[in-house]
Amino acid sequence: MPQGKIVKALSGFYYVQDQGRLVQCRGRGIFRKNNISPLVGDEVKYQAENDQEGYILEVFERKNELVRPPISNVDQAILVFSAVEPDFSPTLLDRFLVLIEANDIEPLIVISKSDLISSEEVKKKVHNYAKDYENIGYKVLLTSTVESTVDEDLLPLLQNNISVFAGQSGVGKSSLLNVLRPDLDLKTDDISSHLGRGKHTTRHVELISVGTGFVADTPGFSSLDFTGIEVEDLSYCFPEMRERSSDCKFRGCTHIREPKCAVKQALDNGEIPQYRYDHYVTFLEEIKDRKPRY
Repeated sequence: MPQGKIVKALSGFYYVQDQGRLVQCRGRGIFRKNNISPLVGDEVKYQAENDQEGYILEVFERKNELVRPPISNVDQAILVFSAVEPDFSPTLLDRFLVLIEANDIEPLIVISKSDLISSEEVKKKVHNYAKDYENIGYKVLLTSTVESTVDEDLLPLLQNNISVFAGQSGVGKSSLLNVLRPDLDLKTDDISSHLGRGKHTTRHVELISVGTGFVADTPGFSSLDFTGIEVEDLSYCFPEMRERSSDCKFRGCTHIREPKCAVKQALDNGEIPQYRYDHYVTFLEEIKDRKPRY
């Protein structure tokens, strides 16, 4: 049986790419019975008489999967957050980073719309955030679709990878993809003046070939939950805490009230940004308050 990769899922159909051929497939009923839903990014075995009538027979084991956006086998996540319009949100970025870290996906932070910063105070604030995340160990790119730096800085990082673009609505994800692949001519919208956030312009997940890699253009998000992440896992999703946890006096330290906590000591010494620790505490309480699943 032929094998391929699902590059688009839309209206109950799965579009499988196999050596330049795109085959429209449906999932077999056995998937629904076994609670298996094929995802964009899945490597699959399929059967097809022609390009319009195929059936997915088997979904191969995934190395990872995300729920929002629904995609599998991701190598890296391009987290796009704007400097302004909407304002840079470290809280939402940290929510994304926790989810990405929990799935062992390499994150890349892209701060877009740097050309729209009009205030020196805002410019300094954004650059300080960028420096903080770089000090943690994350790669950070400040980009502008006006300046021709996207191809030079971002394109080489996409080669031979499946990359997912994610972030707030209206931050410029589609604009960045249009720079990388001008022939796509993806629709973009301005910020809604009433809501103060971007209008959703992407309605489904689709893998787009960029050079020798694939990029997933995904719907925008305004919130993320921590389903599947437990209390004891959370600190490992913060690299600056993960690397210090072994120096805590107590194994399983939650870095809240325990004595001789290496993380709290690093916080007091200014080695961990206060807002990162505050986000950790907030997320920890959210996980604790989560209703148990039966």
